[in-house]
Amino acid sequence: MKKLILALDVYDRERALEIAECTADYLWAIKVNWPLIIGSGLEIITELKQVTGLPVIADLKLADIPNTNRLIASKVFEAGADYIIVHGFPGKDSVEAVMELGETIIVVEMSHPGAREFIQPATDKLIELANELEPFGVIAPATRPERVSYIRSKLKPGIKILTPGVGAQGGKAREVLKAGADYIIVGRSIYAGENPRESARILYEETLEV
Repeated sequence: MKKLILALDVYDRERALEIAECTADYLWAIKVNWPLIIGSGLEIITELKQVTGLPVIADLKLADIPNTNRLIASKVFEAGADYIIVHGFPGKDSVEAVMELGETIIVVEMSHPGAREFIQPATDKLIELANELEPFGVIAPATRPERVSYIRSKLKPGIKILTPGVGAQGGKAREVLKAGADYIIVGRSIYAGENPRESARILYEETLEV
């Protein structure tokens, strides 16, 4: 099973499509964030699916009232997104508004150093929320494998763990997969290199060793 997700955090449509197409053989999915959506429009989701045939994760980190979350998610799913990432801290009703429309991934902890300030202290409550709602998956930090292991120990079986932070942020693919991650999310280490396809291939082969 493929475990590599490309975080396509670029602005330019043509570059995004080129990178996605040349790395697709090694990917489980492509994750798009605000930079690409702002730079290329929501239709980039549809185009990526047409070019690669892969699932697309819309990393919007939705964190608003239920009605606003619902309005945004509706258009994003309509564009072809297979999954939307949401924050859990606005509460159960805000997450459910997205889950009613399609597959959802809840952030329970982030990969950057600042996550320790406010999100990590709330991780247990966010895990409880995920266990209650049973989304497709949760986001956990590849930069802190011990936290991935902890989150896996508390999370219901069947809920996937997706981990950003491998590569440029310092996370190691093998370590985080051994800690319990189902998928690793990699951006700059693939798209910012001279040969994105080769970079994706190397990471893909690393995931096969776990």
